[in-house]
Amino acid sequence: MQYDLALVIDDEPQIRRVVRSALEGEVARVMEASTGREGLDIAATQQPALIILDLGLPDIAGIDVCREIRKSSSAPIIVLSARHSDQEKVKLLDLGADDYVTKPFSTIEFQARARAQLRRARQAPVASLDAPLEIDGLTIDFVKPVLLRDKSPVHLTKTEWELLRTLAKNRGRTLTHRQLFAAVWAKPYGDAQQYLRVHIRSLRRKLESDPVRPRFIITEPGVGYRFEPDQ
Repeated sequence: MQYDLALVIDDEPQIRRVVRSALEGEVARVMEASTGREGLDIAATQQPALIILDLGLPDIAGIDVCREIRKSSSAPIIVLSARHSDQEKVKLLDLGADDYVTKPFSTIEFQARARAQLRRARQAPVASLDAPLEIDGLTIDFVKPVLLRDKSPVHLTKTEWELLRTLAKNRGRTLTHRQLFAAVWAKPYGDAQQYLRVHIRSLRRKLESDPVRPRFIITEPGVGYRFEPDQ
């Protein structure tokens, strides 16, 4: 299935060309903006299905563009930037960005992440997020709740289940340590990264065929975790 429109907001023509090429076959049209203001105008009038946003724009800080877009649009936003700060990645994701790709980037990885975001956006309005998720021998039933691996029940603690449920319902989206901590533990204090590290390790042992090389729960170093069923 092709989606209608993707918007690339980046002041570097060569990056826009690379992204446009990567998105061919995934969307019907790609529109480009070289400034934050132009990007905001297109986002407001054209309602793109996916937005690729650079942080280093000449007129408006990318983080402010992200904040403004998120006020009126739920379209997935993939941030594309040469900046490597984990703190910056976390801030963007907490503001509403859905993923973060650092330049220089792998075209294949970028395409996979773009597909995941487009698929998540398409499924959200038409498919109940409570519908069971079946992937590669795993069945996650959000209503019962139960996890099956090769049709056999897998026991999860309450915390492990809440963690898996939060990640799986946001599949394809990178969730920061703080977002996961708030969703699972519902408190603003404590060492979120340490809490998560322990429980993610335990969850991977039950979920993954090879916990050392996880296929489903992907670590974004210094930022958080992403449930990626298509890895």
